[in-house]
Amino acid sequence: MNPFRLLPAIVLTVAFTAPCQAAEVGIRETTVAAPERGRDLAVTVWYPAEAGGKPVLVGDNKLFKGTLASMDAPLLKGRFPLIVMSHGSGGRVQGMSWLATELAKAGFVVAGPNHPGTTSGNSTPADTPKLWERTQDLSAVIDMMIADPLWRDITDPVKIGVVGFSLGGAAAMEIAGARANLGAYARYCDTYTKWDCAWYAGGKAYVNDEAIEVDKVDLRKIDRARFEQSNLDRRIKSAVLIDPGLAQAYEEQSLKEIAIPLSFINLGSTRTIPEAVFATQLAVSTPQGTYVSVAGAVHFSFLPECKEGGAELLKSMGEVDPICEDGGSRSRADIHAELISLVLGALQRTLKDRF
Repeated sequence: MNPFRLLPAIVLTVAFTAPCQAAEVGIRETTVAAPERGRDLAVTVWYPAEAGGKPVLVGDNKLFKGTLASMDAPLLKGRFPLIVMSHGSGGRVQGMSWLATELAKAGFVVAGPNHPGTTSGNSTPADTPKLWERTQDLSAVIDMMIADPLWRDITDPVKIGVVGFSLGGAAAMEIAGARANLGAYARYCDTYTKWDCAWYAGGKAYVNDEAIEVDKVDLRKIDRARFEQSNLDRRIKSAVLIDPGLAQAYEEQSLKEIAIPLSFINLGSTRTIPEAVFATQLAVSTPQGTYVSVAGAVHFSFLPECKEGGAELLKSMGEVDPICEDGGSRSRADIHAELISLVLGALQRTLKDRF
């Protein structure tokens, strides 16, 4: 399994389709200025809503099942904690809708960008280790949500959390205060030849939905100052990290200095969780870290549920990773139910009940 490989772009191009029943939460698409990127970010927001809007299936495409929401529904009056989300490498934030929708039902406003350079159809090994760009994206989303007239009245500016998966988990680590060490990361990839390290060495990228050949990434040539800088955003008060990337690369002292609760979730058991995302030591090293693993799951279990025939579709497209498989002992729907409970419980405990 390699979470840094891009999912086939053809099965990720449809974000919304019309279902035949009403939605329970609202959803809006917007853009956020990102001067450091030189372009605007595409951002999706899920929120507690009143009746109205157009029912849609968010993230629905040839491979994955969508999740019901109501496009442009009126905002529910009130003030709600804000959760910013960061998707995995080669994914899109709409693929996290199965989780974001449940958080919105529980009284959270959820907003996430599609990160340029590591998004389905536009993903390169050279862009992948630039965690400082992802954290800037998340901070820009927070800026918008607490200042924009549409969102500021329902967003609680002192109750802000982050949820990240895989490479998004690494971004969540860094915006919470962790600092990565370039030498440690390069040494890790000297001997580990799977997952992220295989992506850097593969010589392949995706631009405008097309596979292209690129130079292999020499991690030692990355801008060390940018890679090792602090990307802390003190507005973040809680972080949930699912299979966080760069697990072997964080400075121990920076972990000890993180002042907020970090809730780590690994997919699988001790003998099946890959070294690239194994988070037990991270939880031990952070003052308010907690750890739990989800038995019977694999890394791909965090992705949306596959439609019937999904595995065959992937094979027909030459995809070798078992994206639609979950280890055989549990359904993805069952795994998602446990993950929703874990993530929601962590955020309620560290945001709603704490402040």
